[in-house]
Amino acid sequence: MAKAGSTRKARHWYTILYVQVLIAVVIGCGIGGFFPKAGMALKPLGDAFVSLIRMMIAPVVFCVIVQGIASMSDLKKLGTLGVKTLIYFEVVSTLALIIGIAVAVVFHPGAGLNIDAATLDPKTAAVFVGRAKETGFIPFLLSFIPRTFIGALADGEVPQVLLISILTGFAIANMGEVGKRALGAIEVANKVVFGIVKIVVRAAPLGALGGMAFTVGSYGVASLASLLKLMGTFYLSSFLFVVVVLGIIARLAGFSIFRFLAYIKDELLIVLGTSSSETVLPDMMRKLEGLGASRSTVGLVFPTGYVFNTDGTNIYLTLAALFLAQATNTHLSLGQVSGILLFALVASKGGSGVTGTGFVTLAAILAAVPSIPVESLALLVGIEKFMSECRALTNVVGNGVATLVVSRWQGELDVKNMRRVMEKPAENSETNRA
Repeated sequence: MAKAGSTRKARHWYTILYVQVLIAVVIGCGIGGFFPKAGMALKPLGDAFVSLIRMMIAPVVFCVIVQGIASMSDLKKLGTLGVKTLIYFEVVSTLALIIGIAVAVVFHPGAGLNIDAATLDPKTAAVFVGRAKETGFIPFLLSFIPRTFIGALADGEVPQVLLISILTGFAIANMGEVGKRALGAIEVANKVVFGIVKIVVRAAPLGALGGMAFTVGSYGVASLASLLKLMGTFYLSSFLFVVVVLGIIARLAGFSIFRFLAYIKDELLIVLGTSSSETVLPDMMRKLEGLGASRSTVGLVFPTGYVFNTDGTNIYLTLAALFLAQATNTHLSLGQVSGILLFALVASKGGSGVTGTGFVTLAAILAAVPSIPVESLALLVGIEKFMSECRALTNVVGNGVATLVVSRWQGELDVKNMRRVMEKPAENSETNRA
């Protein structure tokens, strides 16, 4: 390991996105605090970044949902394993979304920010204004039907993209060999889409600088307290979810969540450094097999969890959505909160490990719930990098626990051996490599 690491060319600290965003946030706060007018003039930087994110909403939603549904043919072949996996994913994912809502309602992290929606660019949300005025169940259902297939993607209307994605996914899943080739094309397109997301995310420092300069310049240094409160609330929520919710689930499956966290500590450090859960997928699968889960179960459950079981992202989606509503003094009815929950339950499927995907999905949710100004996303640009790290960490832990739980549910795991490997992973390194 040492030799391999020594041969790698060291990266300059100033090339790391994490550092760039942090510096941009500090500079933005300084400009907004000392030169308020200049800070407000930098608002287009934040708006531009939000627009770039919005540009990717339709292709991201389409690719991830089509790929997820079309891949369900494998679940059918594996029978009860696939059913158990989906049941677990849906229950835990829904619980994570509810926790995000509950925490936002209890702690009110956005209260007191008092963002005036009139100061935000109305053109950014112009596409969604018409749907905001529609009420009733029938208009809501009709809004899902686009005039043309391509029109849904071109206009970026999220409910319509959702409908054509579901139909396309089921169509591909029932096309046999032709469907497999089509799925391969979708997978390639998915990689291209997230490749673009990676490029867009590189603009985060400029977006962070503009967003924070405008926020502090317009609303004062006190506005930072609300953003820090949101970040702290999210980290606390994720910590409690892992320790309490996943801890109870793990205990019922016969192992300690703390032992498991210690067992995968190296992978968690990698995720912390990259803000991406994809970077540890191979090592996590190897380690889960080392605990006694079969290769077929690990191969199905853990990668599929990247699509259907993004617990950290789920907590973030509902918590951040309600934070933005509170920050802009947008009152949400129980029906609207329920709508956020239901849409997030679908939109969160396909949350990739790529940095910034959670932000894209949040933008999609705001697009579907236009009562919350989509321009308010600029408020989160400055802390997005920190939120992304917590999402990735929680997602990895959640999918690791899910794999072991489903494996135990299948009767595969030798619990005593699993505990022994967790307690002394170094002594079982050879087993883990098998």
